[in-house]
Amino acid sequence: MAQQAGQGMATAEFLFPADLERTEKKIDRVLLVGSCLTALYFEQFKARHPETAFDYIPYNFVSVLPQQPPAPVESYDLQYVQIPLRTLLSDRVIEGFRFNEPGFAETILEDAKNLLDVMLSAAMVYNESHGLLTFVSNFIVPQMSSASSLKGKGGGRDLVSIVHQLNDYLIKRVETYKNAYVLDVDSVACAVGKQYVLDDVVYFYSHGGVTFQDWDDFGAVARNEPIPPLETVYPIKRDEFLDAAYRQIVTSYRTVHQVDQVKAVIFDLDNTLWRGQLAEHYRPDVQPWPRTDGWPLGVWEAIHYLRARGILVAICSKNDYETVRQRWDDVVNPKLVSLEDFASLKINWQPKAENIAAICKEFNIKPKSVVFVDDNPVERAAVASAFPDLRVMGGNPYLTRRILLWSAETQIAQLTAESERREDMIRAQIEREETRSAMSREDFLLSLECRVSFQYITDTAQPEFARALELTNKTNQFNTSGKRWAFKEVADFLKEGGQLLAFNVQDKFTDYGLVGVLYLKNSEIVQYVMSCRVLGMEVEEFVVAEAAAHVRKALGHVRVTASVHELPDNTPCRDVYLRAGFREDWVSEGIHYYILDEGQQPKAVSHIRMV
Repeated sequence: MAQQAGQGMATAEFLFPADLERTEKKIDRVLLVGSCLTALYFEQFKARHPETAFDYIPYNFVSVLPQQPPAPVESYDLQYVQIPLRTLLSDRVIEGFRFNEPGFAETILEDAKNLLDVMLSAAMVYNESHGLLTFVSNFIVPQMSSASSLKGKGGGRDLVSIVHQLNDYLIKRVETYKNAYVLDVDSVACAVGKQYVLDDVVYFYSHGGVTFQDWDDFGAVARNEPIPPLETVYPIKRDEFLDAAYRQIVTSYRTVHQVDQVKAVIFDLDNTLWRGQLAEHYRPDVQPWPRTDGWPLGVWEAIHYLRARGILVAICSKNDYETVRQRWDDVVNPKLVSLEDFASLKINWQPKAENIAAICKEFNIKPKSVVFVDDNPVERAAVASAFPDLRVMGGNPYLTRRILLWSAETQIAQLTAESERREDMIRAQIEREETRSAMSREDFLLSLECRVSFQYITDTAQPEFARALELTNKTNQFNTSGKRWAFKEVADFLKEGGQLLAFNVQDKFTDYGLVGVLYLKNSEIVQYVMSCRVLGMEVEEFVVAEAAAHVRKALGHVRVTASVHELPDNTPCRDVYLRAGFREDWVSEGIHYYILDEGQQPKAVSHIRMV
């Protein structure tokens, strides 16, 4: 962890923790589009990060970007767009006295919004034509009010308020574009300290750049009294700001590509969710009990925000279950979190590794998608030894909340309906498995009342597309090729005649939402991805039959081909095509190729109904 003596951690690490990173995701080439601040980024990023190629297109006023960027569009991993604030506000705002005129501030804001629409549209040309992942920087808000009076501070005639409103408007406009996100560089400047960064102490309110020593101050013009170095009055933390701004780009890129994504967080109880030990420190005869303010409250709130992102939370604690249940409301006070908020509870005296294995099985996830939070270093070491890919933390409670909420690995690019319902679906799945254990397989399958609906995706604008891409890039176990798709890759696949066959599943327990997608091109099933939440219901064979029928309806009674790559995690899907009635044709370098011959029909699944 990067630290400076006596100053804690650097801003880049503070804002964008690396604690949960496990896999490197290299950025090969970045296109920078913007004004003076972006020119500084270009100069500094390429010197600081030689492993990445950077190209720069200056963008001021209502200019038009060239038809092609410096390198082929498809070679860029992303573009970073910074629209100049000064251009939007115009130099009219320098005449501060005019803000006293009725309607002047309103005109400034309205004109800025209109110009922002035009400039954003021009800057997004590569995004719209090629689906290029685009990050748009927001505007750094001036650090001091420009209002003419104390009463006017923060009002409609204050540039601080106007820039805040522009940032809100920018978010709404960027939401209308696909594969585009706003990055909050204003928060980066705030974390570093705008007094160490922002140039509005010497330059226009509307410039929004980083402070530097102007070239004319180095003796080029004679003065009665020489100007001392700027650092003597304004210490500049330019390097810290640049490091944090770039780190924001990197972590946002990781979030979009779902690198090392966390799907579940498992919490210990004693000295993790509360101070002290339940059995020792919260006895009725022991007073006073440990305080509940401070970091425990922060962790309790974090639990709910993780749930809001579709991340499952569970408890794994060596404690007596009945004691915990009876005493919960005494210890968790105020009652901000309850046992019912957790999707799984393992409160017993079993080894924690055994309980975590059981939780992973219930959730149908691999340990590498799990974070375990425990104050005890011995327990963390034991769990890490049992599951080398699982991430453990919790030694310092002052770090827990920030790492869990601010890490790229616990962020999601876009909240889907399935993400919002994941917790309910897991609870229903656990109930389903309990029912399964009490019935024969045939009776159980018939009792499910399973229904499947299909959507054919041919355009990235379709509402199901975001969930289909999310599912593709986070699924490991039932994934026939393991390929991760960038937005622009899928867009090209669809333009070239490919289709995505997405499907939703319901049974008597719950609506699982969109849980699978097949990539189809001509008569080939290129890739098949499905959530393991519905594995074992024979949905996987039912869907293959629908895909084959769709191909033959379009192309005639052709043979249908498919393949499965042997990957470390995808054992559950290795035989899906054999089970669906295909024959294995040949194997090469760990890839199995399958054929459903012209005269062959896929397996029929009678207990599932198409809706």
